[in-house]
Amino acid sequence: MFRISHVLGTHREHDRRCIAEVQALLAAAFPDLADITDYIERKLADQSTRGYPSILLVAHGPDDHVMGFALADHFEWTGHAYLDFIVTESEQRGRGLGGALYEALRQDLMARGAQGLFLEVPTDDPKQVSDAAYLKSNKNRLKFYERYDARPIVGTLYDQPIRPGSPAEPRLLYDALNDDEVPDAETVRQVIRAILVERYNFEDDGPYVTEVLDSVKDPIRLRKPLYTQPEDDSRFKAPSRLHPIKVFCSSRHALHHVRERGYVERPARVDVILKAIEALPDVERMKVRNFGEGPIRAVHDADFVNYIRNTCTEMPEGKLLYPYVFPIRRTDRPPHDRTVRAGYYCIDTFTPLGRDAYKAARASVNVALSGAAAIVAGEPLVYSLCRPPGHHAERDTYGGFCYFCNGAIAAQYLRTKLGGKIAVLDVDYHHGNGTQDIFYGRSDILTVSIHGHPNFAYPYFSGFADETGEGEGLGFNHNLPLPEDVHDGRYLEALDEALALIRAFQPEALVVSLGLDIAKADPTGTWSVTPEGLHEVGLRIGQMKLPTLLVQEGGYNVRFLGRNATRVLTGVCAGALSRKVKPPKSRK
Repeated sequence: MFRISHVLGTHREHDRRCIAEVQALLAAAFPDLADITDYIERKLADQSTRGYPSILLVAHGPDDHVMGFALADHFEWTGHAYLDFIVTESEQRGRGLGGALYEALRQDLMARGAQGLFLEVPTDDPKQVSDAAYLKSNKNRLKFYERYDARPIVGTLYDQPIRPGSPAEPRLLYDALNDDEVPDAETVRQVIRAILVERYNFEDDGPYVTEVLDSVKDPIRLRKPLYTQPEDDSRFKAPSRLHPIKVFCSSRHALHHVRERGYVERPARVDVILKAIEALPDVERMKVRNFGEGPIRAVHDADFVNYIRNTCTEMPEGKLLYPYVFPIRRTDRPPHDRTVRAGYYCIDTFTPLGRDAYKAARASVNVALSGAAAIVAGEPLVYSLCRPPGHHAERDTYGGFCYFCNGAIAAQYLRTKLGGKIAVLDVDYHHGNGTQDIFYGRSDILTVSIHGHPNFAYPYFSGFADETGEGEGLGFNHNLPLPEDVHDGRYLEALDEALALIRAFQPEALVVSLGLDIAKADPTGTWSVTPEGLHEVGLRIGQMKLPTLLVQEGGYNVRFLGRNATRVLTGVCAGALSRKVKPPKSRK
C-alpha cells in the first residue's frame, strides 16, 4: 500500500525529510548524472527565480518512507508541462507504482488547466540501439506511454544524434492529457527551447538549439501507435481530476439546533456548503477521528471545559440556558449556581447552552483536529467544515456562537506535532478574540486578523490595531480592523498586508479561520466582497504554498453560502497548484 502527496516547498521538516529521501532515490537511479547532489531541493527552492513552478509528487509507504516520486516542470506560458523524472525504488519496479505516479501527475496537470505533457523516453530505433535487452526495455516503456496515447513527435531533429557517432538521443513524446489537440509548431518550439536550455543547459542561441528548433514545422505529427491499438482495452482513459483538497465534516454538528426566530447559526449552514462543494471535482470527503478532551484542555481552562460539559449534560431536553447575570470576574469567587455562572463564562446574551451544545462543540473540535492531523500526514490543503464555529471562544469564556476555539486547538496540535512555528490567519468579518487571547503571550504561533473595526463590529472589546501581544508574544499578534464599507479592492489590500506578515514569519503551516460573512449580503456583516473577490482571497492564500488548514467560522447567508464556499476553495486549489508567470529570461 502507498499514498501519493504533493511536496510544495522546503518550508517544513516533513517536506525536507521527503526531499532528502527523494534526492537519495534520484542519486541511486542516476549516479552519473552531473550536478545532481541537491537537484530536488534546488528545483523547489528556485521556482520564483526560474519563473515557473516545479511539481513534486511523492509516493509514501506504510511507514511514510519514500517509495518513488514524479518531478515535472510546468511551463505555464506555453500551457504545457515537461516530465523531468519518474523514479521508484528498485524493488517496486514493475509493480505499478510508476504508473500510479504518472496517473497522479496527469490528474495534477489537468487540475492546473495544462493542455498537455511532454516527456522523453529512450529511443526504440534499432539503428541507434544495438543492445537487444536495452532495445526491448525501451519498447516496453514506449508501450506503457502509448496506453495513455502519449506518442513520439516525428519529423524533427530532436531524437537524432547531435553528431555522427554520438549516443542515441531520446524520443520526445506528447501526452494530450484529456484533449485530442496537438499543439502547433510555435508551442512545441517554446517547450523544446525550455527543455534544452533549462534542463540540459544548452546555450539559448547556440547552433544545436537553433538547428533543432528550425526542424520543427507545422503541422506537428505524432507517430502512429506501434504497440497498442485504438480499440485495445488496455489503453487507459484519462482520469478526470486530482482531488487536491481533503474535507472533514461531522453529522453531529446538527445536534445543536437553536430553533428560535432570528438565530442564524443553524445546521443548514453546513448542509448547503457540503452540497455545493461535493459537486466540485477537487474535493475528497474524509473520516473524522475522535481526539478526546486533551487537545481542548491544551488551550482552554480546565474549570471552563468542565463547566461547559457538566452544564450541558445536566440540561433538560429542549431547554436552553442564556446568561443573564454578568459578575465582575473574580477567579477566586465565581458564582456557585450554574445558571448564574453562565455569565461568568459567557461574553454575550445570545450564545445559549443546551443539552447537545457540548457534544456538537466536541464534534466540531474533532473536525478541526482531523484536518490538522491530515496536514501532519502530508496533505497540503485541508478544509475542516466546523460547526459550531470557534474563534470567539477565549481561554476561559465562550460566546459569538462559539464554545471551543477550533482554530486555536488545531494550531496548537500542529505546533506540537510539526515542531515549528504556526500562523493563524482570521478572515472572518468579526475579530477572532478567542484565538488572540489564547496565543497573546506566545511567539511560536503568529495570529493575524482582518475584521470589522470593534467600534461597530462584534465583539466590540477587542481587535484594535494596537493589540500586538505581550511578553514573549509582543509583535506576534496583528489586527487589521477595516471600516464598515469594504469592497474587493480594499479587502485584498488588507489580505496582502496580512500575507506579507505571515510570509516574513516563515511558518511550517497555516491555519485559516475562514469566515464567509465578509461576503456581500451577509446578515451579520456590512461588507460587499463579491464571489470573484472570494475566489481571489482563496487564490492568494493558496499562492503562499504553505500546508493550509481551512477551519470554517462564520457565514450566515444560507442562500449564497454554498456558492461563496466553492469560490474560496477553488481559489485556494488554483493558487496552490498554479500561478501566472512570465517565461524565464533567455540564457545568453
